[in-house]
Amino acid sequence: MNPVLRFDQVSHCYGSVCVFEGVSFVLERGTIGCLLGPSGCGKTTVLRCIAGFEPITAGTIEINGVEVARPGRQTPPERRQVGMVFQDYALFPHLSVADNIGFGLRGLQATARGARVRELLDVVGLSSAGTRFPHELSGGQQQRVALARALAPRPELLLLDEPFSNLDVEMRERLGQEVRDILKHQGTTAILVTHDQVEAFAVADEIGILHTGRLRQWDTPYNLYHRPAQRFVADFIGKGVFVPGVVLDDQRIDIGIGKLTGDLPPECAAGCANCTNGCDVEVLLRPDDIVHDDASALKARVLHKAFRGADILYTLALPDGRKALSVVPSHHDHALGEEIGIRVEADHVIVFRRDAGAAARTQRSSGPAPT
Repeated sequence: MNPVLRFDQVSHCYGSVCVFEGVSFVLERGTIGCLLGPSGCGKTTVLRCIAGFEPITAGTIEINGVEVARPGRQTPPERRQVGMVFQDYALFPHLSVADNIGFGLRGLQATARGARVRELLDVVGLSSAGTRFPHELSGGQQQRVALARALAPRPELLLLDEPFSNLDVEMRERLGQEVRDILKHQGTTAILVTHDQVEAFAVADEIGILHTGRLRQWDTPYNLYHRPAQRFVADFIGKGVFVPGVVLDDQRIDIGIGKLTGDLPPECAAGCANCTNGCDVEVLLRPDDIVHDDASALKARVLHKAFRGADILYTLALPDGRKALSVVPSHHDHALGEEIGIRVEADHVIVFRRDAGAAARTQRSSGPAPT
């Protein structure tokens, strides 16, 4: 079966300046993908190329097995069977909610069009709002209408361009989960563009990390967090601090505050003279790798604390002066400057060569982390 979307070595350039270059990924039917990256990385332009609003200068784009774009030739947007949800909703203010949803169904008979509109009003939780107008709705409700309108013609692919950026944090999180549930219920294949990691992780099955116009990794949220393919991905996703380490053998790394046990990545072995006895590396420690333990002889000083309800994110000064982060249940409330006991428990060891941004692989720890 053909994937719904195939991006094959696609570039979009203006002369010698490329917005993105050599991007490849596939999106299988029923999958929700996401393009995630900092502002200016090219992710919205990728979406516009999929929709047919921008030409491509290299590669090919296929939708449902049909080529829709190559250099010098592209299928018009209206023939791509693609729906789009915009950042600003783009609802028609003079049309009712029902008429907005049914706008793309004018080719259907009135009975079929009405049935589809009622179905989608129910799906997005606005079954009693069909006669209202956009200005009478909240931002979250307007976004649901925009989603229903895009879903109405049953597109092969749905594109969502920063769809929650105009909403407050609480609404964004709640609506993100609701949109995921709606898309899964409808069996819709979709791709989302965002710079918000929480949003991407909550909505998407697969995420592509874009940076300076290059796709750094396309993977599941779990693998992006625990098995980043590049140092940028490891640094961009989640929180963490890199600490220097020295390889002791093919299973152990000394990071000064403990010895981490885990299988080293083969790339490290190839680039570090087999990664034995003295190879310098950097190890990413996530906040959940540093565990609070009053009984531990290893102490760290509290530099900063961020109360987050169920937990506190501490910034700690290690004995050698380096900093680390630690997530601690909020009933362990320590003062700034206080020394607390810690231990290292890294379930995944994320290792990079210290002298280069070489590819990284993470490996599940083979036993208790520090020895």
